[in-house]
Amino acid sequence: MEEIARNRDCVLSGIVDPAPAAQALAAGAGVPLYATLAEMIEAARPDGVVIATPNHLHLEQALACLDAGIPALVEKPLAHSLDAGIRLCAAAEATSVPMLVGHHRRHSAIMAKAVDIVASGMLGQIVTVVGTALFYKAENAGYFDDAYAWRREPGGGPILINMIHEVGNLRALCGEIAEVQAFTSNATRQFPVEDTAAIVLRFASGALGTFMLSDTAASNRSWEHTSGEDPVYAKAHTDKDDCYLLAGTMGSLGIPTMRITRYASTAERSWHEGFDQSTIALDVRDPLARQMAHFCDVIRGAAAPLVSVRDGLQNLRVIDAISTAAKTGHSVTLADDFPVPTPIRKRPAVAR
Repeated sequence: MEEIARNRDCVLSGIVDPAPAAQALAAGAGVPLYATLAEMIEAARPDGVVIATPNHLHLEQALACLDAGIPALVEKPLAHSLDAGIRLCAAAEATSVPMLVGHHRRHSAIMAKAVDIVASGMLGQIVTVVGTALFYKAENAGYFDDAYAWRREPGGGPILINMIHEVGNLRALCGEIAEVQAFTSNATRQFPVEDTAAIVLRFASGALGTFMLSDTAASNRSWEHTSGEDPVYAKAHTDKDDCYLLAGTMGSLGIPTMRITRYASTAERSWHEGFDQSTIALDVRDPLARQMAHFCDVIRGAAAPLVSVRDGLQNLRVIDAISTAAKTGHSVTLADDFPVPTPIRKRPAVAR
């Protein structure tokens, strides 16, 4: 709602929320309140819908938008399960109705610059990536209250809620993930869901990666803390903290500091040789604002979704593989040719 209010290209036309507290929220925003999505579509027929609801509602609400021919921005994860994600992808691709998935970090100026650096070949062939998302979700701050009891249960932990952001970043930087192995633990909070995970990744390119994830670790080595993109999170104590390190055959890149450590062009590559170091300047901007601007372009037909439903499904596939690997103790390979079935009934697009 805040991003819509700041954006000159769009206007908030209504809120869908059955909770009693939503009445005051809608009144404060000066917009109608609807109890259901169907009621809002019939009464207001907006140009676009932002689906920012609990994960298990994404499928039915996104399908309702497709049926009505209304573009939607679906918060990540695309759906609460892989099967639900497959259903949504099949339905979306059977229409001409655009749908954007809310992996907002893909709209980050930091990520865009990092992707450009990798693509330029400056680092050589990518060999490995090391990533961390270590932070603390306070138990007494309402995050795990009874109203959000699903966050204490399987599917509500940091793998599905937080790691899916990292998967989107890693795929953008290093290409498709071909195989995963993982260990999880709930030893700290002892909720039924994990609070910590150690993950190993093999990319289709042959590069390898490791990732440490925890929402109960007293650390600020995470994207939110190191990037400084969201003022809600206290920035890491120095400007020298990275949450990703990419290493290639010619050099390495720290993200988000954008420090490049690279062999000089005249140097022989060797562990006995020194490196040239430089820092790429950045214009850090709010990726949520950029995402909303992009969604307006998607609604107008001026741009294709930067994060498509299939892209969101691929992130979900990797998360499902990580969860399976942790449960079984075996590595999980992701097939290259992952079919999405064509739905029995194609959903017609509504002319706009």
